[in-house]
Amino acid sequence: MKKPVIAIDGYSSTGKSSISKVIADKLGLIHLDTGALYRGITWFALQNCIDKNNSIDLQELFSSLDQIELEFRNDNGELVLYLNHIDISKQIRTNEVSDNVSIVAKQKEVRDFLLHSQRSLAEKGGIIMDGRDIGTVVLPNADYKFFLTASIDERTNRRYFELAGLGIQADREQVKQNLIVRDKIDSEREIAPLKQAEDAIVIDNTTLTKEETIELILSYIKKF
Repeated sequence: MKKPVIAIDGYSSTGKSSISKVIADKLGLIHLDTGALYRGITWFALQNCIDKNNSIDLQELFSSLDQIELEFRNDNGELVLYLNHIDISKQIRTNEVSDNVSIVAKQKEVRDFLLHSQRSLAEKGGIIMDGRDIGTVVLPNADYKFFLTASIDERTNRRYFELAGLGIQADREQVKQNLIVRDKIDSEREIAPLKQAEDAIVIDNTTLTKEETIELILSYIKKF
């Protein structure tokens, strides 16, 4: 029997990726963190496509997409993102990438570049994919769709402690403002905006632990 395809969308710092990873382990599925792919392209742009104003030159990025090879490699059971055969899993979590990823991710050229590879990975089933437009655009026929949300203050705390755990210093108010800006850009972009799919199950995990959120999602997924 074909294993299910599961889409998990939602706001930044609602735990989409870490929660999806645990569910993938429990159900024997492949987990694909699409946000990491966009962060990978953003990291590439920051290294290679900066204009004289120290901003990302989008046209240069578009013309350089054929130079980008992104892949997840299994490192002791954890999928690690490589850009052109170099591990960039820590670099993509920096504030600099966070400050620029929404601008890069809303570009049609970038989304088209990644769309085909994401769909191809899901064709055989047995995958859980998280992002912002998985249930609406990337995998509209997914077997299960979930949309995660939480209060801005709770998401700020989670992001702040995530950065601290990576050894990255951050100002809590700056982290909050970054999330607010990202929410606005992601929700208002013309191409594939952050939006709840009509048939998605909404889970507000403001007051839920990671473990409680996982159990709640699993309660909706039938045996297969």
